[in-house]
Amino acid sequence: MIDPRLLRDDPDRVRAALAKRGLPDDPVDVALGADEERRSSIADYERLRAEQKQLGKQIPRATGEEKADLLARTKVLAADVKSAEAAQTAAEEDWRAALMDIPNLAAEEAPAGGEEDFALLETVGAPRDFAAEGFEPRDHIELGRMLGAIDIERGAKVSGSRFYYLTGPGADLEMALTQLAMDQARSHGFTTVIPPALVRPRAMEGTGFLGQAADDVYRIEGEDMYLVGTSEVPMAAYHSDEILDTARLPLRYAAFSPCFRKEAGSHGKDTRGIIRVHWFDKVEMFVYTTLEDSFAEHRRLLEWEKEFLDCLGLAYRVIDVAAGDLGLSAQRKFDCEAWIPTQERYREVTSTSNCTDFQARRLDIRGRFEQGTAPVATLNGTLCAMPRIIVAILETHQQADGSVRIPEALRPYLQGREELKPVADG
Repeated sequence: MIDPRLLRDDPDRVRAALAKRGLPDDPVDVALGADEERRSSIADYERLRAEQKQLGKQIPRATGEEKADLLARTKVLAADVKSAEAAQTAAEEDWRAALMDIPNLAAEEAPAGGEEDFALLETVGAPRDFAAEGFEPRDHIELGRMLGAIDIERGAKVSGSRFYYLTGPGADLEMALTQLAMDQARSHGFTTVIPPALVRPRAMEGTGFLGQAADDVYRIEGEDMYLVGTSEVPMAAYHSDEILDTARLPLRYAAFSPCFRKEAGSHGKDTRGIIRVHWFDKVEMFVYTTLEDSFAEHRRLLEWEKEFLDCLGLAYRVIDVAAGDLGLSAQRKFDCEAWIPTQERYREVTSTSNCTDFQARRLDIRGRFEQGTAPVATLNGTLCAMPRIIVAILETHQQADGSVRIPEALRPYLQGREELKPVADG
């Protein structure tokens, strides 16, 4: 959540930040009202408690009718104190809930507007010219069938729409991508992690996934547990309720996990293939650092994502995501979008967000600084979301006969194979 002092001292800045996201500023007034109510309830409770303590000191010295009056007053006051305490607790909860409804303040550099209002930062590589090579590119669905790599029909039969099997070379390709991503992360000082894919509500709420993204989250019926849509969630909660040694920052983790998303609101979008699915595997970078260092760390995460895409020989562009398209927790986000030949457009394959101290405040993650303890900053960055990277590799590196050249960086993880070849029954 945002710093409460910022809301009290500069509410207009918060209103402007909401407007930049295209949101109404009602939550600011609600939160300010809740804060006033909270402060008033604290004062009422403390006043009554002080009176109760004062009476407690007078009773032993009183006698007769005076003592009886004091005891009667004490009984009434005890009920008032209990009521005031309950009112204070309720006001504290309302105040926290109001704060939790306010998203992180978008960076001044982030473009205003919605999904289509991004700023193009750079374009890397040129889309392959298949016409010049004399053949029409096949899409990943046909290539997956020809190679025996993707089985969408049986995925739908067993689990429903937006599910799939990776088989043979498809499964091998995911394993190779995972190992390549983990090796790259290790080389940059990341600790590799396999986190739980089920978390309690606090982890979801703390990372901002029970707010505007709640409709896209799978909840386990009958249990207070959720399936994660990204390992950002368990990795953000990893150090919850802890005070970190700032001398050890940054703490960098690379986590491999399955991810589950309802894809609410995507009806009719990407219904074919494995571009938009309910389950996929992903390697996610997650970093804890100081607020001051978070902005440079954000750029480093972007460079590591670009390094990964470069070694796969993909054409892509980098965009600065508009404020209205940011998640609740993000202050700024960069996306890398790979060129998908058969769609003739760029599609998001990686993203990295600086969440500043927003998630750390919600999860009570602090660092020990010279001036005392304070929230740290958290950042996340997708290194490899498997289905879309596989789509980009298959379509970009395909040959006229349906075979696919394997990027050189992946060959050591694929027994030295240089290409994937169509199977006889394809």
